[in-house]
Amino acid sequence: MQAAWLLGALVVPHLLGFGHGARGAEREWEGGWGGAQEEEREREALMLKHLQEALGLPAGRGDENPAGTVEGKEDWEMEEDQGEEEEEEATPTPSSSPSPSPTPEDIVTYILGRLAGLDAGLHQLHVRLHALDTRVVELTQGLRQLRNAAGDTRDAVQALQEAQGRAEHEHGRLEGCLKGLRLGHKCFLLSRDFETQAAAQARCTARGGSLAQPADRQQMEALTRYLRAALAPYNWPVWLGVHDRRAEGLYLFENGQRVSFFAWHRAPRPELGAQPSAAPHPLSADQPNGGTLENCVAQASDDGSWWDHDCQRRLYYVCEFPF
Repeated sequence: MQAAWLLGALVVPHLLGFGHGARGAEREWEGGWGGAQEEEREREALMLKHLQEALGLPAGRGDENPAGTVEGKEDWEMEEDQGEEEEEEATPTPSSSPSPSPTPEDIVTYILGRLAGLDAGLHQLHVRLHALDTRVVELTQGLRQLRNAAGDTRDAVQALQEAQGRAEHEHGRLEGCLKGLRLGHKCFLLSRDFETQAAAQARCTARGGSLAQPADRQQMEALTRYLRAALAPYNWPVWLGVHDRRAEGLYLFENGQRVSFFAWHRAPRPELGAQPSAAPHPLSADQPNGGTLENCVAQASDDGSWWDHDCQRRLYYVCEFPF
């Protein structure tokens, strides 16, 4: 490093003297203060150039034109323009630019677009829900009308059933009194259908009557004559409306009244002077003899006597109707 500076110290004065001799004539021709300044700049540029060469430093672009003339400047500007054009040509232009990263404005725009789509979908849903609500209201009104119509129909059916029941009752009463036996304020009518005691009572009730309930001896004798004339010459037991189902030995009519008289069958008594039979005939035993197994009463059609029977036995029956 010291050797370099020493070399510079030796070379610089020589260069300065050489430049002064070389430019003497030109300085005399130009003259004036401007020429001295120009000469001084040239001298400094040459010194700098030789110093850079001595030190081994790269020469700058400005050293190639130490005089700083206009032609040098134009050449330097043209070289710079060409260099910029070469750099632009050397820079490869990408065929397809990469997709830029989304900006906040793009994100906000996307969110607003999605919200607008959701709002449109919600609007469509509201329209459909409104249509469904309207349809539900119409269906509800129709259902209410149907219920009202069904209620009216049910009331009409019930009224028809009641009217039919009254008609059947009236028909049974008229038939009983026209075809059967009229006695005071009631009529008796024999039915030749075989039914249990409960079924016979149900059929008499459906026709507006009840199983026969002779209230006294006079009605009992009149009913006996009616049955004998209807079923002679045979003896058919006929259900009456008498039973002791509630308590053994407590005989009641179907209307709940207690029976005040009885016409039970009794076995025939031996004549005077005849030997009594050791065992009575089973068909002529005194009645009632069934105990808890026979709780319903039937009347014989030949002599009008009462017999207790099993209530599930199927017999003829006689109904009575109010007149």
